[in-house]
Amino acid sequence: MPRIALATYDPGPAPSKDRDLPVLVRALRETGAEPVAVPWDEPDVDWSGFDLVVIRSTWDYSWRAAEFAAWVRECAAATRLLNPAEVIGWNTDKRYIGDLAAAGVPVVPTSYLAPGDPAGLPDDHEYVVKPTSGAGARFAARYTPDERETALRHLARMHDEGLTAMVQPYVTGIDVSGERALQYFGGRFLHASRKRAVLSPGTAYDADKVAHPDLEPWTPTPAELAVAEHALAAVPDAPELLYARVDLVDGEDGQPRVMELELVEPNLFLFLHPGSVDAVAEAILKAAAQGLS
Repeated sequence: MPRIALATYDPGPAPSKDRDLPVLVRALRETGAEPVAVPWDEPDVDWSGFDLVVIRSTWDYSWRAAEFAAWVRECAAATRLLNPAEVIGWNTDKRYIGDLAAAGVPVVPTSYLAPGDPAGLPDDHEYVVKPTSGAGARFAARYTPDERETALRHLARMHDEGLTAMVQPYVTGIDVSGERALQYFGGRFLHASRKRAVLSPGTAYDADKVAHPDLEPWTPTPAELAVAEHALAAVPDAPELLYARVDLVDGEDGQPRVMELELVEPNLFLFLHPGSVDAVAEAILKAAAQGLS
């Protein structure tokens, strides 16, 4: 039976934040596979010893983007990696939102400010500033036009670290209908969840934030499913995707727009949807078998 690595992060002495990982390891073991959770940066791991490596919770990668990119290339050269390395490379930089917009996908309007660019910030509406490489609302904050000086300090801090900033209007629909996460696995819709707004007014960009406040199961509307599938179809070169999460919010017109397309290490929220565990395990096992054939 296949040896399968579930790539995660090293939490050190603290408990892992990935509540799904032990459940998924157990489910895969019950299929007869040989699964193991391995930190992506653990030294001296022979990744070629696995028939499949599935990126699951490498949740510290955005702090070490270049190192993670090198690991992705190394791992993909040694064995079968899912999602594929080219997908990971495209999706780790949130400038992919521009690619989705160019493909006609309804997205939250986004502009980008690289180090050295003039600090073009809105002066007539509330907005969000965050890095193009980030996770868990790291270095993210919302501002009013009156808070321009604070936002400029935020930009300067990111630019000092070599980060490109992205600026989006604060979508007020999130305060009403929340943010919906539509999960896909093995090429099929799996389940959906909804969370409330992450960014509260006045919260500092470098403060710790609750990434998924008030998370609850959600039944997606036909419009939400259509936008999510449009976004997935717009991923360049039609790659094989083992997993995907499409995060949606309602625009000013009340219609769903893509906030983010998570193809690297999305939380699956299996703890909220225990009925999805078997489907995820079966899809991983099928992907491993395809690699062996």
